[in-house]
Amino acid sequence: MMTQNADKKREQVQFLCMDDMVPQDHLLRIIDKAIDWNFIYDLVVEKYSQDNGRPSMDPVMLIKIPFIQYLYGIKSMRQTCKEIEVNVAYRWFLGLDMMDKVPHFSTFGKNYTRRFKNTDLFEQIFSHILMECYKFKLVDPTEVFVDATHVKARANNKKMQKRIAHEEALFYEELLQKEINEDREAHGKKPLKEKSDKDDDDNDSTPSAGGDPKEFTDDIPKDTKTIKCSTTDPESGWFRKGEHKNVFAYAIETACDKNGWILGYTINPGNQHDSRTFKGLYDKIKNIGIETLVADAGYKTPAIAKLLIDDGIKPLLPYKRPMTKDGFFKKYEYVYDEYYDCYICPNNKTLTYRTTNKDGYREYKSCGAACAECPYLSQCTESRDHVKTVTRHIWEPYMEICEDIRQMLGMKDLYAQRKETIERIFGTAKENHGFRYTQMYGKARMEMKVGLTYACMNLKKLAKIKEKRGLLKERKTLRNLILYKICFIKEKLLWDVNSRATLSTV
Repeated sequence: MMTQNADKKREQVQFLCMDDMVPQDHLLRIIDKAIDWNFIYDLVVEKYSQDNGRPSMDPVMLIKIPFIQYLYGIKSMRQTCKEIEVNVAYRWFLGLDMMDKVPHFSTFGKNYTRRFKNTDLFEQIFSHILMECYKFKLVDPTEVFVDATHVKARANNKKMQKRIAHEEALFYEELLQKEINEDREAHGKKPLKEKSDKDDDDNDSTPSAGGDPKEFTDDIPKDTKTIKCSTTDPESGWFRKGEHKNVFAYAIETACDKNGWILGYTINPGNQHDSRTFKGLYDKIKNIGIETLVADAGYKTPAIAKLLIDDGIKPLLPYKRPMTKDGFFKKYEYVYDEYYDCYICPNNKTLTYRTTNKDGYREYKSCGAACAECPYLSQCTESRDHVKTVTRHIWEPYMEICEDIRQMLGMKDLYAQRKETIERIFGTAKENHGFRYTQMYGKARMEMKVGLTYACMNLKKLAKIKEKRGLLKERKTLRNLILYKICFIKEKLLWDVNSRATLSTV
C-alpha cells in the first residue's frame, strides 16, 4: 500500500534528548569517550585572562571544531560551520543543543591569529594523543618508516616571480669540512680554504624556497641561478608533480611505526629534497628507541647513513640503480683496493688518488697515455685526454654497511611493509582527510593543519581499538545522574511501601 503525506511530521513538536539522538556506535561518540578533552585547558590557560574581559568561547569546543573539519575532510571552516548547524552528532560532540547558535566560521581564525599563532599548541595536542597511544602499549618504535608526501598549496601557478636562489646550509657541513681537511692532510694535500665572510653572505642558510616578496626583483644578472617563488604563498615551493605538471606545494615529512601510528612530522617547501629536510624530523624522533629506520631511495646519502649508524640505528635503504649512460661500465665494475687506496678498472689498470674535492669525494684518475690504447676506451670514458675519473665519498664505508644491512635476512620483507604503513597513512590522509591540497596560506597554518589531521588519525585509531577491547568508560552526564537519582527514589519508595505492608500484617 502506498504511503502519502510522509512530511506531515515536519512541524510536530517533540521533547527529545540530544544524547538519545546520537547512535551509540557513532564515531564521534567513541572518540569522545576515548580521551579526556580537559587537557586542552592546561595547554591554553596562559592565553586567556583570568580576572577581566568578556567570557570567551570554551577552548575545548574551539579546538573540536577544526577536529571535525579534518576528521571528516570538510573543505573549509565555513562549510564546517554549515554542517554543524544541521548535524546532531556534531552539535552533541561540541556540547551544543538544538537551539544554540553555531559559532561564526571566522571565530577560529581570529582566535588562531590572536592566541595560537607562533605557538606549538597543535603539536602539543598531537603529542598528548600520541602519549595516550603509548600508555596502552600500542606503539612499537623499534622499526620506524620515514617518507614525505606533497600537499598542493593555495597558490596560483601563474602568479610567481623569480628570485636569486641562495645555497642552503647542510646539517652536516661543518663535520664534512673537518673530515675533508683531515683526509687531504692524510694524503699530503693542503686543507681547503675556509669560506670568507663574503662567501657566507652569498651562501647563507636561507631556504631555496619561499621568502619575503620584497626580495623579488626583475634585475637579475644573467647566468645566475634562480628559483620560482609564489607571490600568493611565498613559503611554498615549486614542485614537479608527475611528468608534465608543476605546482606550488608543501612537503610533509612523516614518521610512523609498523602498526601505522604517526610518530612525528615536519613541514617544508615542496622543492626541498627529502635528504636535506630529514635532520629536522630525525631530531624529533631519535630518542624514542629506534632500532631500524626504513626509508626510500631519496634518503640514501652518505650523510644520512653516517648519522644513523653513529647513533646505533640500522638504516634500511633500497638498492639504487647506477645512473650511468647505456653502453658504459657501471661504477661497481671498478674495484676498490682498500689497502693501496686505488681503483682497478675492468682492464686491470690502476686509477690512483689525486685529490679530495669540496663535496667530500676522493677523485681517482687513470693514466691518459695508457688508456688511449685500451680496447675498452669507448665503454669507459669520452674525455678528450682519455682520463677516467672515479669518485668515492669519504663516508662511503657507511654506504657499504647499508648494503650489508639490506642483504640481511628479513630486511626485504620489512622494506615491503612501507606500502602497508607510511604509504597507507598518506593515502588515507589524502582520500578521507582533505590532505591533497590546502586552503591555508603559510607554513605556520600548514603546521596547524598537519598536526590536527595526524592527531585525528591517531585518535580515531585509538578510539576504535579501545572500543574493541572494552576500554571505553561511560562518562557521568547530567542525564545519567538524574536517571540514577530517579531509580534510587523509586527503590526507596518501594522499600518503604513493602516495609509498611509487612508491619501491618504483623
